[in-house]
Amino acid sequence: MTERLAPGWLTARPIAHRGLHDRAAGIPENTVAAAEAAIGAGYAIECDVQLSRDGEAMVFHDAGLGRLAGTDGLVRERDAADLTRLTVLGSGERIPTLPEFLGRIAGRTPLVVEVKTRHDGDLALARRTAAIVAAYDGPVAVKSFDPVVVGALADLLPGIPRGIVAESRHDDPSYAGLTEAERHGLGQLLHVSESRPDFLSWRVDDLPNAATHLCRLLGRMPVMTWTVRNEAQVRLARAHADQMVFEGFRP
Repeated sequence: MTERLAPGWLTARPIAHRGLHDRAAGIPENTVAAAEAAIGAGYAIECDVQLSRDGEAMVFHDAGLGRLAGTDGLVRERDAADLTRLTVLGSGERIPTLPEFLGRIAGRTPLVVEVKTRHDGDLALARRTAAIVAAYDGPVAVKSFDPVVVGALADLLPGIPRGIVAESRHDDPSYAGLTEAERHGLGQLLHVSESRPDFLSWRVDDLPNAATHLCRLLGRMPVMTWTVRNEAQVRLARAHADQMVFEGFRP
C-alpha cells in the first residue's frame, strides 16, 4: 500500500468551516476576519478556492457572485483585481486571493484548502493552488470533490496531504455532467487508486458507511466529516470520524 501523508495536525483540532464566520457579527465566510476568528478560538480552518478569469485562486465558495457579493456573474468571468474590490455580505470584508489569505494566516493554525471543480477535467485551478501552497510555510492540506483534481494534486504537491471530499448521494446540480456510473464511483470510492487520497472528508449525515469504515480500518486513512451543525451530527462525527468540519457553534 502506498504510504499516506496524514500528519497528526490534520485531525488534532476541530476545523472551522470557511473560517469561524458569524454573519450577525459582521464576519462573513471565507474572509480574513473569519480566519482570524478561528485562530483566536484555537481552531483549524477550511476554505474554498475558485479561479478568476486571469488565473488567480480566489478564496470564495460559490461559482456565482450573487449570494455573497450581491452582484451578477461568475467568479471565473472577473479578473482578480476586480474581485478583490468586492465586499462580502455587505461587510467591510473583501474577497481575498489565496496568497493574501495564506499570508494573513502565516502558519498560526492548520489550513485545509478545497479546490472547487466543475468535474470537467480543467486543472487550471489545481495548478495555481499547488503553486501557491508549495511556497507556503505552514501546516496545510488540499482537497476536492473531484478525483481527477485530487490525483493531479498528488503529482503537483508531493509531500502535501490531499483528500477527497465525498457524500453518498449525488443529486446536487454540481454533479449534473457526470454519468450514473461516475456518480456511483464517487460514492463507493472506486477511484481511489487514481485519486490516491491521504484522507477523506465525508458528509456527516451519510455516516456511518462502508467506504469510511473500511478506509479507517484497513487503509488507516483519517476521516473528516462535514458540515457539523448540531448535537446529533456531533455524535455521528465522534462515533464515525476522526475530526469534524463545523459551523454555527463552537465545539
